[in-house]
Amino acid sequence: MTRSILDEAHIHPAIRETIADEHSEIVREVQAAIASNSVVVVGMAQNPFPRKARKALDAVGVPYKYLEYGSYLSQWRRRNGLKMWTGWPTFPMVFVKGMLVGGAVDLQRLIDSGEFSRMVADKIVVPG
Repeated sequence: MTRSILDEAHIHPAIRETIADEHSEIVREVQAAIASNSVVVVGMAQNPFPRKARKALDAVGVPYKYLEYGSYLSQWRRRNGLKMWTGWPTFPMVFVKGMLVGGAVDLQRLIDSGEFSRMVADKIVVPG
C-alpha cells in the first residue's frame, strides 16, 4: 500500500519552494541522526510514549540516539515538518536501520516478536 501524497504537478509552481523548505532543517537533522545511528527515537517533552520507547530499548540493551523537539506547548510547528516527511502522525517516531517502525507500541510489538533483534542484527539499507 502506498501513502497518498499530493503530486507536485498539482502544486502551483509559486509555492513549491515554500513547501520544500518548510522546516527542512529539522528533517535534515533527523536524517543525519538516522544515517549515523542504528536506532533513533524522535520525541517531545511531556509525552510519555517517547519515554516508553526509550525504556523498552534500555531494557533490551540496545543503544539509540534520542532527539527531542519541544513539548505540547512548544515547537509543534517544527514537528509538523517531521510528520509531513514521514507521514507518521504521532511521537515518538522510531527508526531502526533507517526504517520508520512506528511509535512506542509498535516498537514494543517488534521487540516482543523477536523481529527487532533481527532488524538490529541485519544490515538493512534503506534508500534516502
